[in-house]
Amino acid sequence: MSASPLTEVADPRVFAQDADPVHAPLLELAAASLAVSSTARADDIDRIVVGSVAAQLRSGDGLLLSELFSAAPSFPVARYLWRRLIDAWREASKVAEGEGVATMLFAMPAVIIAGTTSASAQGPTGVLADSERIAMLLREHHALAGNKNFALSNALIAADALDIARLPGLLASQRRALAGKVEIFDLPPTPLAVQRGHEGVHLRFLVGHAVSAPTVDIFANADTARWGFPVATELARQLGVADVSLLALPGPPLPPPAALAQGRSAQRAVGAQLFASNAIRRLRASVGEPSAVISAHACPSAPGGGELRLSLSSVFESRDAEGFRCPLFPTDAVGDVAAMLVELLRDCRVGDVRVLPGVQADRDPTTGLTLLFKADALPAGATPAQLH
Repeated sequence: MSASPLTEVADPRVFAQDADPVHAPLLELAAASLAVSSTARADDIDRIVVGSVAAQLRSGDGLLLSELFSAAPSFPVARYLWRRLIDAWREASKVAEGEGVATMLFAMPAVIIAGTTSASAQGPTGVLADSERIAMLLREHHALAGNKNFALSNALIAADALDIARLPGLLASQRRALAGKVEIFDLPPTPLAVQRGHEGVHLRFLVGHAVSAPTVDIFANADTARWGFPVATELARQLGVADVSLLALPGPPLPPPAALAQGRSAQRAVGAQLFASNAIRRLRASVGEPSAVISAHACPSAPGGGELRLSLSSVFESRDAEGFRCPLFPTDAVGDVAAMLVELLRDCRVGDVRVLPGVQADRDPTTGLTLLFKADALPAGATPAQLH
């Protein structure tokens, strides 16, 4: 596939212009690491940044840590900080020299597709009836590098429970677990809302504590092939409620910051696939081959203030385009997300794909509705994405 226009997709996100003096030194170090040509010097800077972020994790001040990431002046700095955050979690989780065991908090992302044809159906509560059964399946299939000494919460939690501001509190719970002071998880479940005639794509996390030797990396194998299907089946069984269809797609157990990034990416990909397959099927059945437009939009309600949108329509249909709003997270390069959409359209055999340059508005100025584009009514400059 050749898709050179994707490297020029505009980044619609809004980054901070003036950093708080408290965060300026770390932001300057981040920029220096990205700019330096010496690998050794970059590694030295990275160690300083990781140590500082680890200290903020240990401090318990989630607000200060969250403000640091909000102060990132550009995408490269934001992605750099997120990668160092994952390193810092591991650093902050290390036990003192000579201690024989370590307790590691982990989160297992699960993308859940739920739908109903009933107007009165209620979605799953997010509480598992038997989380130990899922733990047994993970142990049986060596999901944590063969570690068998772990426990799972019975609550499926939402992404915001793992966000940056919550990480110091989660780290503290990990320490209390090592000291034997935590016997149960204090994590409220987040129910899954269902809407008649609509399949929702939800992201939830199953959290656990594992006890292992400090030298063992329980996250070394992120392959879900051995245990993905039985765990997915068990999750669907335990979450099942009357008149609701449900499909669970579990991801690998990871440290919380890494699990959050992986889960968000998986939810977006599954959401795009579900939207595209349904919309393309409907268009082909009614009016023929669809056309697609990928565009970047300023959007105050989106993470980072901007998002990509995929619009699907046909010149033979008078109705407006159908659209998927594609969020952009701190670790995302815009071109990579656009390439995911183009690859999806190629797999769906959509031949007419346009990439609109520049950053577009959030709303249609005439109707006030979310702005989407039809391929036969585009502004000048729309670039075809070549599919082979």
